Amino acid sequence: MKPKIIRTIAELRHEINHYRLNAGTIKSTVGFVPTMGYLHEGHASLLRRSAADNGLTVLSIFVNPLQFGPNEDLDKYPRDEEHDIRIASQAGTDLIFIPEVKEMYPQRNVTEVTVEEITDRLCGSSRPGHFNGVATVVTKLFNIVQPNRAYFGLKDAQQIAVISRMVRDLNIPVEIVPCPTIRENDGLALSSRNVFLGQEERRQALVLSRTLSKVTDWIAGGMTAPQLIAQIAEEIRREPLADIDYADVLNYPDLSLLPSQLPLQQASGSLIIALAVRFGKTRLIDNRLLIPVEVGEY
Repeated sequence: MKPKIIRTIAELRHEINHYRLNAGTIKSTVGFVPTMGYLHEGHASLLRRSAADNGLTVLSIFVNPLQFGPNEDLDKYPRDEEHDIRIASQAGTDLIFIPEVKEMYPQRNVTEVTVEEITDRLCGSSRPGHFNGVATVVTKLFNIVQPNRAYFGLKDAQQIAVISRMVRDLNIPVEIVPCPTIRENDGLALSSRNVFLGQEERRQALVLSRTLSKVTDWIAGGMTAPQLIAQIAEEIRREPLADIDYADVLNYPDLSLLPSQLPLQQASGSLIIALAVRFGKTRLIDNRLLIPVEVGEY
């Protein structure tokens, strides 16, 4: 069945309330996938997961101006509503919320949600104000949809960490469901911004997944965090078009620093190796989470 397209908050609330009143107790939960559109297989995988877990799946498509800096690509961010509706329909979506900016922000926004500490590094450091915009719009969307579960891809693992902490700190009654990063056959992590890559930029961008695939061997060799960061940077800079925004190794999900002299194979918790690299004008992020099977084992 084709999903219903909704453009106002009032209509979306009406549809969700109507569903909850009539769904009964069997699979009456609402799953939610917030996106900025230009959907790809990564988004589709989140929608399919939600459709499998819940009775109603809601997708939002909203390019949120609050999370873009003054020199970022808000105006150039790719948009294709017809394409998005087709992918969402194939993935089992029930409702698609596509509001205008004036619907989400009818007046100048004077209220902001801020998550501290875990936004001090990675994209939070290189994109000041970005996560304030993310936390604010996600809070608004959670209040509008009131989902039981919300689904996010681990390609943006910092975003998941920020939203999970926000939900916990503010007692927002929604379960955050992290889902695996989806990649092209050659290893490139799917991103709406991949469309901006030229042929040679895209070829060189494969260095991100290649580098991340080597980190467990480097850690097994006894590297500390500073040594691993240096090795990662050396590997990426072999591609002449790669301009590193950041490469870091941190505890996850609190994104705290690791002791500089500690061999990483002795770390007792989960680690994230996170990258942000520009190829031409296109900024790509990727990461690898290392979760110990037992203490000190990856």
